[in-house]
Amino acid sequence: MIQDLALILIVAGIVTLIFKRLRQPLVLGYIVAGFLVSPHMPYVMSVVEKANIHTWADIGVMFLLFSLGLDFSFKKIYKMGAAAITIVVCMMMLGYSVGRMFSWSDINSIFLGGMLAMSSTTIIYKAFDDLGLRQQRFASLVMSVLILEDILAIVMMVMLSAIATGDNPDSGAMLMSVVRIGFFLTLWFVVGIFAIPLFLRSTRNLMTSETLLIVSLGLCCFMAVVSTKAGFSSAFGAFVMGSILAETVEAEKIEKVTEPVKNLFGAIFFVSVGMLVDPAVLAAYAVPIIVIVLTIIIGQVVFGTLGFFLSGQSLHTAMRCGFSMAQIGEFAFIIASLGMSLNVIADYLYPIVVAVSVITTFLTPYMIRGAEPAYRLIERHLPKSLVLQLNSLTVRQHDGEKAERRSQTSQRVLWRRLLRSMALNTVVYTILLVAVTYISLTVVLLFMRTILPHWWANGVTGIIAVTALAPFMRAIVMKKNHSEEWQQLWAMSALNRLPLLSTVVARGAICLAFLFYICNYLARFRNAVVIVIGIMVIILIVLSRQIKQRSIRLERLFLKNLRSRDVAAQVKGAKRPSYASHLIERDLTMAEVTVPPNSLWAGQTLAELQLGRKLGIHVSSILRDGRRLNIPYGAERIFPADKLQVIGSDEQITEVCKALETAVIPDDEGLYEDREMILRQVVINGNSPVLGKALRESGIRERYGLLVVGIEQGQQNLTSVNPNHVFEYGDVVWMVGERQSFEAIGY
Repeated sequence: MIQDLALILIVAGIVTLIFKRLRQPLVLGYIVAGFLVSPHMPYVMSVVEKANIHTWADIGVMFLLFSLGLDFSFKKIYKMGAAAITIVVCMMMLGYSVGRMFSWSDINSIFLGGMLAMSSTTIIYKAFDDLGLRQQRFASLVMSVLILEDILAIVMMVMLSAIATGDNPDSGAMLMSVVRIGFFLTLWFVVGIFAIPLFLRSTRNLMTSETLLIVSLGLCCFMAVVSTKAGFSSAFGAFVMGSILAETVEAEKIEKVTEPVKNLFGAIFFVSVGMLVDPAVLAAYAVPIIVIVLTIIIGQVVFGTLGFFLSGQSLHTAMRCGFSMAQIGEFAFIIASLGMSLNVIADYLYPIVVAVSVITTFLTPYMIRGAEPAYRLIERHLPKSLVLQLNSLTVRQHDGEKAERRSQTSQRVLWRRLLRSMALNTVVYTILLVAVTYISLTVVLLFMRTILPHWWANGVTGIIAVTALAPFMRAIVMKKNHSEEWQQLWAMSALNRLPLLSTVVARGAICLAFLFYICNYLARFRNAVVIVIGIMVIILIVLSRQIKQRSIRLERLFLKNLRSRDVAAQVKGAKRPSYASHLIERDLTMAEVTVPPNSLWAGQTLAELQLGRKLGIHVSSILRDGRRLNIPYGAERIFPADKLQVIGSDEQITEVCKALETAVIPDDEGLYEDREMILRQVVINGNSPVLGKALRESGIRERYGLLVVGIEQGQQNLTSVNPNHVFEYGDVVWMVGERQSFEAIGY
């Protein structure tokens, strides 16, 4: 095992250094390294125990998805759902069609569609970084859609697993898979957001980097085990735990301390991918590889542009986004690994996908650069009026949203908003009712029957269950009954009152159904008696002031935990101001640029830098050590590690980033020996340039870069030199400086 680990890490290290020098993504380097240590490459050493590598690779997938979850946020990507769903659905259908065109089986074609639907977050992020585009607005839109695609990939993996286990999967089985995913995802997220921030907050003073690493990985593995027990993959559970921790104040620290672990096991995963590349298979399937590459490029250009356009972006922005996503990467490998582990896809499909990924990854920078020429070509051939309308779509949509907000008082809009919020509230709390009921009738009941007689145990369990369910039941029945929409609809028309009361009755019936089930499970009453008891319990729950307070406290604590990261970001000045989203109306954007530690800007004032005159941007805020300096004066100095919030166009933001990258103090790399500081005894002779000069006017420090430590005067210790001391012939002076400084002064 150690021999195999040493081999793959050494080879991966060498290959990735070469790829780093060639400015290529490291993912490709890992795949090439995997091919070099595979049995398909007979000219070098090969891995002996593949089983161990695959075990580490599975751990790598888990930590990759855990890290991905730490970047996931429902709040950041809510508005990009239309783009992600459009791209994923269209690319899945296109991939399935290509598979059937080659007469591949349905299951192979379905998995191929899933692989082609997943653009690579890692590769695109690296390409944006290398091209200096990461701060531009279209890049942030692409990253939001990529994160949404990743969560859809998690859902897709569970669905593909369900499909693969059945001979003839139907829509009912797929629907049940989606329902199960939604149920457990909601349950874990709600419980996790409620419990985990409380735990981290109470142990914050005890958390060092080491303990935070252990706790975070422990939580990741725990959720992976829970997910496996629930019938899902361990990777799905790791992603869920990452998304829960992403809402905590410690998210950035967790991401930082777990990054080396993710990098190690992630590298092993990508190396294991490269080990499956078979040149014979690639030669035999050269035509499908070329066709699939063209399918990805054309499909992502067309459907990617369409998806972003439908989400409200201008044609120019939509094309830049669509061209950026024309590749597949890590999730395609993960989906292929899933198919192989289930023994449902053909052996040739994996190396084909790897080859396609390599080709599309090499083409990614060229596709990103090609968006502008393609847009200019379309602009020349389309009527100018149509181009202006397409590019002003974002502004017109924003105006439409403002007009819709102004008409929010219409009855139809009020009903839609009220029913939507009621439905969401009821679904979430019903899931909690199901979880509490299940735990009460299994774990709690079994425990009570070990310490109490049968009927006594049933009675105590029933009381515990109802007590635990009471705050959630009250929230289902009463929440939203005093909302602004409810009150407006109630006052607007008498015809609205009966439907409003009907919603209360319907929600009460859901709670009554749970009470009915618990009573029938634990006791032997007639149904009519159970219904009467249930109605009385619900009335008592609604009227109880204590239960009301408990329900409100629980909800407020959950919302506090959910908003804790945003609140901390506002306090530290790390959250973008709300006006940033409105700058797009004037074709402007806000970006954060970080001043490097060795920047030549450090120490200069804003007035001296003249960023507005030279680069055309405006510095709206400076984020420094947890503080926000808004609208800084020209006399404000820039310090290393400052984060400048700048406003400008995409081109101006790009120029700022380039200026920061180039305005740096060069490293001393390769000159360390020459810059070594030494202590040397110097005797003043007749050729000395400082003979007869006072220390103050000799220029030893200013001209030669030397420091006079002391002078020997026949004593064991050195005597400090007075600045007015005049150097005489024969003085023995001790100086500190670089070797070349001594050579310049003649010693």
